[in-house]
Amino acid sequence: MKRILFTVFLVLLGFVLQSTLFQKLALASVKPNLLLVIVASIGFLRGPKEGMLTGFLAGLLIDTQFGGLLGFYALLYLIIGYVNGLLGGTYYEENIKLPVAFIAINEFCYGVVVYLLMFMLRSEFDFPFYFSHIIIPELIYTILVAMALYPLIRLINYRIETEEKRSMGKFV
Repeated sequence: MKRILFTVFLVLLGFVLQSTLFQKLALASVKPNLLLVIVASIGFLRGPKEGMLTGFLAGLLIDTQFGGLLGFYALLYLIIGYVNGLLGGTYYEENIKLPVAFIAINEFCYGVVVYLLMFMLRSEFDFPFYFSHIIIPELIYTILVAMALYPLIRLINYRIETEEKRSMGKFV
């Protein structure tokens, strides 16, 4: 139960921070994708099922607040959570390099998919401008946030799992 509450709290906190504080901390009108970092981290640490559910919740929040198309971001974040959940067992949790590298790949793919489906379909074909002014700066900013946020999420997740294992041992 604590795991679910922590995940919901983390997504809500990330959404509030991304839509308020990080709007003010935008550099060159680019802000980090905090929810992508959270969804990817939960996927890495807990597997594809929880990654998908976390991604769906985060994407649905974005869809209801900012999206013009209900379900677009929910599907996009759901896929991100699922793929990262599949990759979760392939590395040591203490190693930050691989999760941050995957978050960078996720952010790049996210930017390209958003461009293709939200801008190019509206006949906005200036991909070099979008790439150099949106995708790359957001990628760098998100990586910096991920390097600070992922270890914190991992630590809290470890403590919750340790407490769950200890409480399960009492009942057996």
